[in-house]
Amino acid sequence: MGQNLLDRAEGSQAARAGDVALEMRQVVRSYGTGEARVRALDGVDLTLDAGSWVAVMGPSGSGKSTLLQCAAGLDGVDAGQVLLFGEDLAGADDRRLTRLRRDTVGFVFQNFNLVASLTAEQNVALPLRLAGRRVGGAEVRRALDGVGLGDRGRHRPRELSGGQQQRVAIARAMVAKPKVLFADEPTGALDSTSARVVLSLLRRMVDGAGQTIAMVTHDPIAAAAADAVVFLADGRVVDRMERPSARRVAERLASLEV
Repeated sequence: MGQNLLDRAEGSQAARAGDVALEMRQVVRSYGTGEARVRALDGVDLTLDAGSWVAVMGPSGSGKSTLLQCAAGLDGVDAGQVLLFGEDLAGADDRRLTRLRRDTVGFVFQNFNLVASLTAEQNVALPLRLAGRRVGGAEVRRALDGVGLGDRGRHRPRELSGGQQQRVAIARAMVAKPKVLFADEPTGALDSTSARVVLSLLRRMVDGAGQTIAMVTHDPIAAAAADAVVFLADGRVVDRMERPSARRVAERLASLEV
């Protein structure tokens, strides 16, 4: 499973050694007004090398999802810079942000976000159709083959397990060959067996094709699959762990939740 996906990705997004995929410089993002105003991100600095996988962890309310949304250009910032392959998102207009979301980034979410009335093949093809691009059946089938679901193309989401639905969502994200894949709790709705399959697929995408991944997770086992873990607390980056293990991640996370 995964070889066709890796072959497809390799020519379009493989990272060059030393490239920086994402850089956040003193990023501030607040919500609300007056006394109810909350600083979700409070001077965040973060660097993600191309071809690497970083997990973002922290207590509830620490700013994890806000960080991912700002990094992907889904949400604006109040101050600071967000550079995605050198392009400053903070100063980008709507047209540039739309182009970037279409051509540079892919998204995978906890609850899959598949269209229930469409088949797996149609769900994978959907972002290309919405972008006005021609959709080849062979291209879609290769994407599903790459996640081990080549024989499930005609199935609708209700006919697939949770793990299979998440793999369709990954194929949908990858069919446009994004440089960076943003994943928000991609294993959060899965049983442990399905989660291992999804994490193994993501690991092969990084190791085999130089895919860049930024992932929010609450699960130390999922975080341990990444190259590094960044820990947030109160909207700030408070630690970074290279070559993580589930035990070390769990211990560090527990120390932040005390």
